Amino acid sequence: MARIYGLETEYGLAHSAGAGDRRIGPEEIARYLFRPIVEWGRSSNVFLPNGSRLYLDVGSHPEYATAECDDLRDLLTQDRAGEALMIDLLEQAQSGIEADGLSGRIHMVKNNTDAAGNSYGSHENFLIRRNLDFNRLTTVLLPFLVSRQLLVGAGAIIPAQSSFQPDVEASRSEMMFGLSARSDVMWEGLSSATTRSRPIINARDEPHADAEKYRRLHVIVGDSSMSTATSALKIGSAVLMLDLIEQGARIPEHGLRHPVRDIRLVARDLTGAVKLERTDGTTITPLNLLADYRDRAQVLVDKGDHSLGDHEMAEYVIDLWTRMLEAVAAQDFSAVDHEIDWVMKKTLIDRAMARGIDDLTDPRISRLDIAYHDITPDTGLFPKLERTGMAKNLVSSEAREKAKDIPPTTTRAAIRGEFVRAAHAARRDYTVDWVHLRLNDESGRAVALKNPFEPTHPQAEALIAGL
Repeated sequence: MARIYGLETEYGLAHSAGAGDRRIGPEEIARYLFRPIVEWGRSSNVFLPNGSRLYLDVGSHPEYATAECDDLRDLLTQDRAGEALMIDLLEQAQSGIEADGLSGRIHMVKNNTDAAGNSYGSHENFLIRRNLDFNRLTTVLLPFLVSRQLLVGAGAIIPAQSSFQPDVEASRSEMMFGLSARSDVMWEGLSSATTRSRPIINARDEPHADAEKYRRLHVIVGDSSMSTATSALKIGSAVLMLDLIEQGARIPEHGLRHPVRDIRLVARDLTGAVKLERTDGTTITPLNLLADYRDRAQVLVDKGDHSLGDHEMAEYVIDLWTRMLEAVAAQDFSAVDHEIDWVMKKTLIDRAMARGIDDLTDPRISRLDIAYHDITPDTGLFPKLERTGMAKNLVSSEAREKAKDIPPTTTRAAIRGEFVRAAHAARRDYTVDWVHLRLNDESGRAVALKNPFEPTHPQAEALIAGL
């Protein structure tokens, strides 16, 4: 089995100013942040030598899309490299505002909601075969994605009553710790929209590959993960589910009757015991559903018949999946309290409450929630957890730094990265997207990289050599 996958992460920006100082908004921060990118690539939307895409998205959110990966360990490394690149830009932006006489500290957070209630995304992309029945795929996959937050949610302070219940507005002032804030902004199971009516799965057919052979599955329901262990389980479990579906495994094909309602219910039940109604009239709990999926995925891993690449990492995904199910069932999270984001965040909040905070709406809890996702050097909380051994890290600093410049060597990202590096060094005007390499000169030479599994391409190599 082989598969291409990648992550897109949008980051939030904020500025903390001293008393009486001017506060800088996200748009102004973004201009400082992207100044070196525009100088380097003459645009705020560029592909980098490591094969990734970096651009400024709607709402002044910097977004980093990893290079194509066919190995889970590579993906975790590329995602961490994106964080490191963002931190580099953040530090340059901080120097820029100080040089302009502005005070205060700019912050970057890897979360999914801001103080105004706006939501921004962490999107997962998976290559699937064109001949796969897409309706069957989404029917089987939706129950998994609805329940997956029990394993890999980021954790959030959310209204105790679901936003799916418009008649209970008066009680929405009561807050609780839930699995995910992202769940409340999902309004459809499947749709081609992304913002006006967010779906769990985006159905837009944009393969970024040979359209006759492949299709891209675009999942936009997930939380941004701080923990590399949580990322491994989030992506790894989804890949194994796709492997099962593509191999024709007899997974129950009864979808959920109310997936949009159910995703909110699951987010508010940390026990995994809420009953979800299936289209055949039966009910099942998220815990039982995820256990059934785990059992089937374990068969693939035991046989080595999966598309996660690194087999040791595949075994780790199954192991963490199993330990998390056991932790939820027993409500004893000591076996996963260094690996799963929502568990680690809840532990921190519980400790803060035990020290005398008696309400989840206390501003100190909000600051703690945001600090967990803050990647700003010297202020972010999660990097300190990793440094002190309180959070497991699956990516070494050496691998992360290397991935800031070097793309994965087993996918077409290797060709794209080489072209970008060579064209930039030769000071040539060029255009790049996920599939195409083009020189913007009188020759107009271009190459289409339709096979994302190919790390070499004769025509592309000739184009690069000609530079």
